Amino acid sequence: MRDRSPVQTAALLVGVVFLLVGILGFIPGITSHYSDLKFAGHNSDAKLLGIFDTSILHNIVHLLFGVAGIAMSRSWEGARSFLIGGGAIYLVLFVYGAIFHGESGSNWIPVNWADNILHLALGAGMIAMGYALSKEMVRRDTPAPAV
Repeated sequence: MRDRSPVQTAALLVGVVFLLVGILGFIPGITSHYSDLKFAGHNSDAKLLGIFDTSILHNIVHLLFGVAGIAMSRSWEGARSFLIGGGAIYLVLFVYGAIFHGESGSNWIPVNWADNILHLALGAGMIAMGYALSKEMVRRDTPAPAV
């Protein structure tokens, strides 16, 4: 991690956390009501850490998102794109969850209000990290003004 910029380190850590969450979603005990884990949809009654609604598809998406974060953290541009783009995706998920939470037939992603708040925090946090941690590099890449 010595040769990584701060934004690359942040993207790597976020990717590792998502990978870990995806794995934990498949472990009975860490995921309560594991026998109620469905592939997708609002009728999956499994809960990660007993709080967050989850499904097999939800866990697979976390795994893929984690792998993407780890892969994209290899470059400054990729890391910044992962944090800002991924954050935007999580803000869209927050809006989706706010509209379609619960037993709605349109709810193909199992989300509850704990998920919604987490999605809002993740989205805002990832975007903030993407901008704040890449600001210094952007300044260094900007040519000095002509005298």
